[in-house]
Amino acid sequence: MGNRGAIRLESLTRSYGRVVALDDVDLEVRAGEMITLVGPSGSGKSTILRLIAGLDRPDQGRIVVDGQDVVRVPPHRRAVAMVFQDYALYPHLTVLGNLLFGLRVRRVRRAEAERRARAAADRLGIADLLDRYPDQTSGGQRQRIALARALLREPTVYLLDEPLASLDAPLRFATRADLLALHRELGTTTIHVTHDQAEAMTLGDRVAVLDRGRVRQIGPPQQVYDEPADTFVAGFLGSPPMNLVPGGGVLGGAAGLILGVRPEDLALDTDGPIEATVEAAEALGSETILLTRCPDGTRLTVRTGPRPGVRPGEGVRLRPDPGRLHRFDAETGRRR
Repeated sequence: MGNRGAIRLESLTRSYGRVVALDDVDLEVRAGEMITLVGPSGSGKSTILRLIAGLDRPDQGRIVVDGQDVVRVPPHRRAVAMVFQDYALYPHLTVLGNLLFGLRVRRVRRAEAERRARAAADRLGIADLLDRYPDQTSGGQRQRIALARALLREPTVYLLDEPLASLDAPLRFATRADLLALHRELGTTTIHVTHDQAEAMTLGDRVAVLDRGRVRQIGPPQQVYDEPADTFVAGFLGSPPMNLVPGGGVLGGAAGLILGVRPEDLALDTDGPIEATVEAAEALGSETILLTRCPDGTRLTVRTGPRPGVRPGEGVRLRPDPGRLHRFDAETGRRR
């Protein structure tokens, strides 16, 4: 495959009035890689996709695809296919008509266009929907139609802008698996924007965490989770998020530091060094999340098994895993 589909963003900046959407962003996506962009609303995730697709232009910086700076290349000449959260299907066309539309615009012969459209429909499992209109299909089916349409462009890069956000949880889980299988089959460079941390962790070869127009950290999902670069990443990635205690407090005094521990790295232990009271218990079936408060006012979230045997109002003792404590600089928030 070589570098086909490799992307490099260099000093990319984009502002809308006084709002800075991207602030000097550098990002490299390897050919054939799927990278997920995650971050809070307004962090710049979708702006990156729009700039790569050519739907918007940066104030400064370069967008290099396959070794070519495409900033001044019009969208229709970029080998990029984008899938939107709202599917963007033509309601007056059948599913087949939606699939054929882009091929006809590119003047593909009708017989060849139909062959390719039906092949894409077979691959995405929507061959039995070709005569229906979009409003006669479910949300999951419409998402597959949008993916099939993108597939027909035969791009070197796929840009997926929260494509699963409108699906309910079971369908989102199943479609996530389908997306991963499709990526492995095609091997096409893919950038997937999501607000869902499970998607970010399970889909991406690497995950990039964005905040206020900057990339805070990028790396393999488990590495970013296990070794967050700063308190923002530590507090954002993970559900529930990492417990962060200024000065160390009940986790062990440390002047000038913020100590952190993930909820799963705090255990109920009758001989544990931390005294706490259970304020709430969220039973989730396979696990229980305990919200506790220490005598000094520190709140700690604990992830336990499905039946911890404690109720709100009861006292517990907690033991942090000493090998899983995280240390951050109190002034900069950076990992130490």
